[in-house]
Amino acid sequence: MDYAAKAEAIRRPGPIEEAAQDYRTLVHYATLAASSHNTQPWRFRLRENAIEILPDFTRRCPAVDPDDHHLYASLGCATENLLIAARAAGLAGTDAYDPITSGVRIQFEHAPPQRSPLFEAIPARQCSRSEYDATALLDDEQRKLQTAGEGDGVSVRLISDRPRMAEIAEWVVRGNNAQFCDPAWASELQSWIRFSAPEAVRAGDGLYGPVMGSPSVPRWLGRIAMRLGFSADRQNARDRKHIATSSAIAVIHSEVSDHPHWIEAGRCYQRLALQATALGLKNAFINQPVEVADLRPQFARYLGLKDRRPDLVVRLGRGPQMPKSLRRPIDEVVL
Repeated sequence: MDYAAKAEAIRRPGPIEEAAQDYRTLVHYATLAASSHNTQPWRFRLRENAIEILPDFTRRCPAVDPDDHHLYASLGCATENLLIAARAAGLAGTDAYDPITSGVRIQFEHAPPQRSPLFEAIPARQCSRSEYDATALLDDEQRKLQTAGEGDGVSVRLISDRPRMAEIAEWVVRGNNAQFCDPAWASELQSWIRFSAPEAVRAGDGLYGPVMGSPSVPRWLGRIAMRLGFSADRQNARDRKHIATSSAIAVIHSEVSDHPHWIEAGRCYQRLALQATALGLKNAFINQPVEVADLRPQFARYLGLKDRRPDLVVRLGRGPQMPKSLRRPIDEVVL
């Protein structure tokens, strides 16, 4: 199966009507959630009337994510997808953080099915790392995005004025400059890049070159290209352009910095991204200001967040369809 065919097949889960009896269908929807570097750092344990979503620490990224913040946010993204799909299947899910497993346990009971625009958006949602068209968000779009990004102890700030967005671009530049000076960060990123379609299909994870706007090339050639052309200056120019053509920036931030709030931040992002998809908008992470530990509190003060943690930074806008990322087989993530 070629890359495009596999990407499309992955986004055709089983009939949602059968998910109340076959929880693997719910897991399939959950795995279509976002994760840092597309690491998919989750495992699922199916119980009677329940599903547990557990962290997979073999897929952590200690250079870019030393405290596992993004890993737990990824669990939140999967949790949100699963809960939305469960409602469409006629299951009301109650989720709770489990300090023993540091995962999420979702308990189900039967309820009337509720299909929503967010459910329909699950297979279509993607991180679109491309230029957008810079058109302004409509008032109704902003209201829906604001509502989607709010959670329990977690809030979202939508920024759409151009001077402020340009300032945030410079915070992204500062993050790039710090990360590109870190050999461990560069090595870790390269380990998750899938330079060619065959490599991406074999792995089922990671960052496929064309998803990021790069050509599909053999790994040996991709590594040479990275060594010769991978630089902070190039990335800074690209990020400035991407932000300048975006319609808005969303900063998701939480009142407490702990595992439950990191998971909740991931849920808020996933809802925001699904709502954006339902509105015909694209989104992509620009997380550099929150990934550099020394920079993050400075960025929080710039935003006026006081002691709140800025969790995730996302740009939004209208742009082209990009190649979709892949996912691992369900058998590899179900315990």
